[in-house]
Amino acid sequence: MANKTRQVFTREKAPDRAAYIVMLVFSVLALIAAFTLTLEKFAKLTDPEVALSCSINLVLDCGRVMESWQSHVFGFPNMLIGLMAYPILIAVALAGLSGTKFPRWYMRTANIGILLGALFAYWLFFSSVYVIQILCPWCLVVTFSTTLILAAFTHVNLRNNTFGLKKATDARVQAFLTKGYDKLVVFGWIVLLIALVFVKFGVALFE
Repeated sequence: MANKTRQVFTREKAPDRAAYIVMLVFSVLALIAAFTLTLEKFAKLTDPEVALSCSINLVLDCGRVMESWQSHVFGFPNMLIGLMAYPILIAVALAGLSGTKFPRWYMRTANIGILLGALFAYWLFFSSVYVIQILCPWCLVVTFSTTLILAAFTHVNLRNNTFGLKKATDARVQAFLTKGYDKLVVFGWIVLLIALVFVKFGVALFE
């Protein structure tokens, strides 16, 4: 039993230090955003007429986004999910930087969890742009950060073939990563999201 326990978390030289650093930095940034939104929510509950720091103009107004049903999909404010999830990701990133090797089942499960979180963030993003038609600045920070967290963690799993890909497939994946094409995909996705915002709101973002 003791041997199995030691095998679950063993330490080795971290092969993906840069990816874990990206994950750590943006997990901290996302946690700050979630914490700030929580404080703003408390302020809004205390005084519905309060001017929130993240309410900048008619387009960038987290106060009005908080009033929508999308802001509490599960019956409680969405930012509470971030307060629970991002500290875990920070811990995982720190463990990865220290050389901890997690078992495959953990890495796969974590990757699925981060993917689901990112999909939820994208759903909120598109709802804000096309349904609510108002943007929450701190929510944009969360969406951006979650995108990079997902990219970094998936990069680690692909580099280590955590998903158990066949040899030929894994060779193509490794070549893809070595050439940095995954970074181009992430960059292109972020540019697309930014473009959608500018096409939708234009100069109103700065008025």
